Amino acid sequence: MASAAEQMAANTSWSAFGQAKELRQRIFFTLGLLIVYRLGTYIPVPGIDTDALRAFMDEAASGIGGILSMFTGGALGRMGIFALGIMPYISASIIVQLLGAMWEPLKQLKKEGEQGRKKLNQYTRYGTVVLATFQAYGMAASLEAGDLATDPGLYFRLACVITLVGGTMFLMWLGEQITARGIGNGISLIIFVGIIAEVPAALAGFLAQGQETNNWGLVLGVFAMVIAVFAFVVFMERSLRKIHIQYPRRQVGMKVFDGGSSHLPIKVNPAGVIPAIFASALLLLPTTLSTFSGGDTAGPIMSTILAYFGPGQPLYLIFFTAMIVFFTFFYTREVAFKTDEVADNLKNQNGFVPGIRPGQRTKEYLDYVVTRILVLGSAYLALVCLLPEILRANLSIPFYFGGTSVLIIVSVGMDTIQQIQSHLLAHQYEGLIEKSQLRGKRGGKKRSPSRR
Repeated sequence: MASAAEQMAANTSWSAFGQAKELRQRIFFTLGLLIVYRLGTYIPVPGIDTDALRAFMDEAASGIGGILSMFTGGALGRMGIFALGIMPYISASIIVQLLGAMWEPLKQLKKEGEQGRKKLNQYTRYGTVVLATFQAYGMAASLEAGDLATDPGLYFRLACVITLVGGTMFLMWLGEQITARGIGNGISLIIFVGIIAEVPAALAGFLAQGQETNNWGLVLGVFAMVIAVFAFVVFMERSLRKIHIQYPRRQVGMKVFDGGSSHLPIKVNPAGVIPAIFASALLLLPTTLSTFSGGDTAGPIMSTILAYFGPGQPLYLIFFTAMIVFFTFFYTREVAFKTDEVADNLKNQNGFVPGIRPGQRTKEYLDYVVTRILVLGSAYLALVCLLPEILRANLSIPFYFGGTSVLIIVSVGMDTIQQIQSHLLAHQYEGLIEKSQLRGKRGGKKRSPSRR
């Protein structure tokens, strides 16, 4: 039987949305800042040869250039001020989270509550500046080596670094404002909008290729595959393993309360899209360093690495799978779902798993369950990330379509919809409370004469 909250969530409609004034303001605020982000992707970095850059990105659209451009909302293809995107901030936040799970000083900061969280956010911002500076300088040097700068030299490099680092920091601030005053997670929405914005142009190019080759079977097959992958990802992201939790009877004063029961939900993919992003970042590191430099200026070692670890190559797929599996287990155990903390919290709340003793036995049981779940979760992530890579390499699809993009679109879309439903549900509860208070006041007025 559905709970009252589930019934109210099912009854939410456009009329309820129209009455939720605060939610409308949050949505319009979010849309306004996302429009600012999209406009910024069209503002170019000074000193770029736009014609040469456009020709280069057209040649690399189905390879590494398409991958990088997809995650920056096309800003990299136009070399806009947001060409680095928000990826330096994501990399810095992942590094800080991992260090917070292993390094004792950061562990203590996490236990200090709000002050510790602010300190960790500050370290993340410092890390973002450092990473963005290194990436911006490498990009400026690569642009010069690839003859994509109109006036190469120290001034160009300095202007490029300042512009790109400033763009990344502005995007970080934009994302924080969306999270605080808008709807959804701001950083995730920026990536989400960047990916979605590149889809229409990619589809138009794909349909144009299908019209030229008259191979409509391939077009329909790719569309069917995309729909199937989206449906599979939605199903897996909503899949849970529920562990039954029992609470004993308790006595408060002279009253005895019966023991209750609940469930501890464990997602099939507790780490979310983090393993795919981190594995992609490691794989893109050598190619990012030499993307704009061309094969003539790359050394023999770098040329060999690019040859064997290019998108779609066997070693690329093997290493990608290994990194996804590793980061799925590592991130889940160290950050997303720490079994020792969960076991301690259950013990402090007098909860226990039926048939399992609280404390160390519960931790061992949770480790056993999580390990079995992560085998399925890591295989699911690897399948979703590798299947588009294999098909794109074999079918010569002229645009980048990756499993990481699908995971981001599905997870961010589901999270944003859930937050909107939560706001609508809270608005309905507020309306019910106000109605009950008004009825109580009217009832009090009616009874007042009888009291006199």
